[in-house]
Amino acid sequence: MARIHHSRTLAGLFCFFLAWALPAMAQEALRLHVTDGNGDTVTLDYDQLDALPQSEFTTSTIWTDGTVQFSGVPLKALLDAVEVEGAVVEMIALNDYLVTLPYDELEEDVPLVATRMNGEYMSVRDKGPFWVVYPYDRHWRYRTETTYAQSIWQLTRLNVVD
Repeated sequence: MARIHHSRTLAGLFCFFLAWALPAMAQEALRLHVTDGNGDTVTLDYDQLDALPQSEFTTSTIWTDGTVQFSGVPLKALLDAVEVEGAVVEMIALNDYLVTLPYDELEEDVPLVATRMNGEYMSVRDKGPFWVVYPYDRHWRYRTETTYAQSIWQLTRLNVVD
């Protein structure tokens, strides 16, 4: 009987911890951290990202069915707004997947740090909360293996390094 009691106690403590920790973890996932070469970090939430210049486009992707409308802030505009520049942008996902993009390859409106897909915020399950996307249908140069690799979803951190 004591064994059952301890199991229930441990299960109860575990559930209490999850109820306490998951909202904090979920809130952290809804923020984008941008770090410069000096280690200074700016953290942006949806409201702050929405206050930056916005862009949108409709395109098909290799990960979705049909065409999808993406909206959010162009990566270059985001980095300009937080006054960060360098030679390379490291983009890091929630699962620590990391991909790099040369800073000088950023266009004014491409790529887009999408905050919404078809007008809705994206859950982690749906490649959110932030997804770096390109207008793949606009030009063949956006349909390359390199571009697909740079289309990082579940984006959580940007590090700009020299």
